[in-house]
Order: sequence, then C-alpha cells, then structure tokens
Amino acid sequence: MTDISVAQQVVDALKELGVKHVFGVPSGGWVDYMEAIRTTEGIDFILATHEGGAAFMADVCGRITGAPGVCFGTFGPGATNLATGVGSAYLDRSPMIALTDEMPEHKRGRIVQMAMDHQALFAPITKKTTRLEAGKVREILFDAAQEALSGVPGPVHVGLPVGMSAEKTTPQDIAPLPQIKIDNAGSEQLEKMQQLFTQAKKPVIVLGLRAALCGIQDEVKALAEKFNVPVVINPMAKGILSESHPSYAGVLFHALSDVVGQTHQQADLVVSIGYDEVEFSYEDWMPDAPLVSLDIVTTELDTQQYTLACDVLGDIPHSVQQLLACDCGPKDWDLQALAARRDDMFTRMSPQNDVFGPCAALDTLREKFPQNGIMTCDVGAHIHLIGQKWPTPKVGLQIMTNGWSAMGFGIPSAIAAKLCNPETPVCSVVGDGGFLMTAGELAVAVRENLSIVFVLFTDNDLALIRIKQEKKSNPIYGTPIRERGTIGGDNIFGVPVLKAFNQNEYGHALEKAQAMGGPVIVEAILDSREYDDLVLRKDRG
Repeated sequence: MTDISVAQQVVDALKELGVKHVFGVPSGGWVDYMEAIRTTEGIDFILATHEGGAAFMADVCGRITGAPGVCFGTFGPGATNLATGVGSAYLDRSPMIALTDEMPEHKRGRIVQMAMDHQALFAPITKKTTRLEAGKVREILFDAAQEALSGVPGPVHVGLPVGMSAEKTTPQDIAPLPQIKIDNAGSEQLEKMQQLFTQAKKPVIVLGLRAALCGIQDEVKALAEKFNVPVVINPMAKGILSESHPSYAGVLFHALSDVVGQTHQQADLVVSIGYDEVEFSYEDWMPDAPLVSLDIVTTELDTQQYTLACDVLGDIPHSVQQLLACDCGPKDWDLQALAARRDDMFTRMSPQNDVFGPCAALDTLREKFPQNGIMTCDVGAHIHLIGQKWPTPKVGLQIMTNGWSAMGFGIPSAIAAKLCNPETPVCSVVGDGGFLMTAGELAVAVRENLSIVFVLFTDNDLALIRIKQEKKSNPIYGTPIRERGTIGGDNIFGVPVLKAFNQNEYGHALEKAQAMGGPVIVEAILDSREYDDLVLRKDRG
C-alpha cells in the first residue's frame, strides 16, 4: 500500500465514518487538512466565524446525521472558544469529534505562545480525550467515533500535533468499529418492572431524550392507549407523542409546568423511559411515588428522599416492549380531566388581547411554517414557551439545547440543520440577547447561500433574569439590551431584515421571507411582559 500523508488519512477516515462537513476556523497547522478536504469528494470544510459556533454546528450535525459531528480549533483561544460548543455536545448527548492543534512533542510542557494543555482542557467536557499518532490514524479516529456514538453519545477530543499532517505513513487496513451493543435488561429487573406497573393504579410515563433517540414513538403511543396513562415529556424529547393525543400531559420544566404538575403529582408510580437527569433533576419535580427507570445508565436519584423501586438497565426498546406486554387493564386516570388541564394550559399560552407578544409570534410562525420543517431555537424566555407550546409532529423537527443551555445556539444550529437537510425548510427563533452572541455566523449562511428564516424576537430584555430580579423585589439592572428600538438596520452581514411591529406585519414578513430564498431575518418587535405569568413556575403545582 502506498504511503500517504497523515492529513489525507484523517480526511479519508472521517469520510468513511459518514462525515460530510467539518466546521472550524483554520490555523497554519490546519492547512494540510483543508487541502485534503478540498481535494476529497463528498466532504467539505465550512468556515465558521467563531470556533464556538463551529462546535454548535458540529453538535447539531451529529444529532441529525448519526455520524459524529466534526469541528476544529487551533491552539489556546481557538480551543477555549471551541470548548463552549463541545460542552454543548457533552451535556446534550450529541456524538462529536473535536479536533484541535497541539504542540509537537518537543514543545509540550514548555513556555510557548498560545500553548496550553488541551488534554486537560477537554477532559471534563468529553467522553475521552486523546492525541493523533502518525502510524495509528484510522485506529485512533475509528475508536473516537465508536466512543462518541456508543452508549450515551457525546464528544471525543483528538489533538493534532502540528507538523504531523505532512508526514507520510502507510494507512492501517482496518474498518470503522461497530457501536457497542447494549444488552437487554435482566429478567429479574423486567419482571419486577412488570409487577410494579401491574399493581399501580395511577402510573405516569415520563419520556427523556434517550427515548426520543431510540425510535419508540409507536410503542409509547401503544403504552398510553393500552393502559390509559398520561405521558409527560422532557423538553428534548419533543415530538415523541403528539400534543393532541389524549394522554399527552405536557412538558416538564417549561412554561406553565405547574399545570403539568397537577397531573404527575397524582401518580402512585413514575415510569421514566430514557430519562436524562441533565435536562431536569428528578428531585425538582418527582411526586411522592416510587420510580421505575428504563434506561441504559444507572439512575441518579436522592434515595434518602425518594424510592428507586427498579433500575431497568438495558436496551430501551426491548424494555419498553416488555412493559407493553404487562397483563393488566386500563389504569384509573381520568383522561377527561387531563384534557381539561391540557386545554387550559394551551389557552393560557394563546395571545392575550391585542398585544403583539411571543405567544402571537409563535402561533403565526407555526401557521406559516411548513409542518415538516425544522425549527431550532436559542436559549432565553422564548425557549420555555417553545418547549411547552410549539406543536412538533415528530422527533427532530424541533432542535434546542437544554442540558448545556448556551445562549447563542440558535443561529449555528439552524445553519447545521440546513446543511444536513438542504431540501427541508428550516427556521430559527432567537432572542435579541442570544442573537448578539453569534450573529457573526450569519456570514456563514450567506456564504453557503442557505435558505433559512431567522425569526428574531426583539424585546430589548433578558426576560428570564429580569423576572427573577422582580421576584426578589430587586431593581431592573443589567438586563435591558438597549433602551428601545430594533436590533439594527435593514441588512446584517448581508442578510436582509424584515421588521414587524404588529401581528399583521409579522405574518406578511414571514410569507415574504420564505419566498425570498437565501437567509432572511424577520425581526418581531415584541412585548416581553407576556412571559411573566407563563415561565418559571413550580413543577409540583
């Protein structure tokens, strides 16, 4: 076999793993890798404005494609910038390979410009951190991919020693490693689960992000209908059960979660499926009832305060099938009362009076935006409304960050979603605070000519923090973004801005934006006070 450069071997290995985009901000040490990407069909380098934005894009690519998202940052500030998005992949459970420059061996540990210990930097926010070796390129990258994809997905950091990229070695004759198979739960655990569920009079089912990832939508629907039980959902599991389904009880943690609490607090057994505590700790909402957890990792619960009755550890779809096989009739829930609570909750999140606020803006967007489109969103008060209010026809059509919850996620996530699904309509809802953090990534959308509608909620207010200040009777300080007015002019970084000061203007602007092609910003100038009575509620009712 002919010797080829390390850079080409890296790119070939990534392509073999199914990677189609590598996001980053280049360095001198990255030049050979960029040239290898340029000359390799089927994989592209996407120049980001900031390494954090690049890593957010890689995070979302990993979620959507099933192949690890890949990003790059250089020494020091490039790596620390990248770390924000790597942390997102870590706590939002997205498969990723994060690449950074590293000093060659003879300079490690010495005082060198921009130098820092990247292995130490990434250790707390990755599943694994390692370093490339010239003779083990495929072995190291395939192992990184297996680690990123297996079990609870997440990022792996691989350092690229500068100067190694041009070395020529013989590529290893090995294929990508398979994902590590998850065994079925033991029969004793499954039997105990069935016994507890059969005996319960009012069990509630709670779904987490790992339930959304393992393709059990049909089984969840069948569970709800066979046993007449309510279903509660964590934010990143949106789409797994229709908001109109009779058993749908609502989303934990987000707007009017106290109404959702009126249901789950009645339960005499909680059955969680694929629940990840990183979204919302059990102790913050659990009723005084035993917990049965169906998952692939051990449940984290304060067992001095709550009862972990059964930890069903194993393949989630198999465990759900065994739960569905329970030989018992419908449970004692009043689904008519549940429907009344659900209807009341959605009514309270409807536009009030003639105020042009976030509820009206989301309703109009849902009306104008295609049902099969992907909506991403940023972090802020609006995410609490979206999590509870936005009808999501299936998993993956609403993309948010909740485990990491970084402001600035919205714009890069929409760019990644469009690159991965070029024929699918994509929009993103961002607040003016988060918009300012990653507005520079709009230049990427222009350069790649991506048809994305960025819906900018301008209220000149960091509303969640302002509401918390007011609850403490503190003066409003440090939260107004500007005194008044809009975010800018009629064009930002080459992206046209359509402004809307009322609902009628906003509806017309959304229609125009979707017809224009390319990236467009629709700026809705809203009244943020609508959030005050809807968000930051107590989940126990």
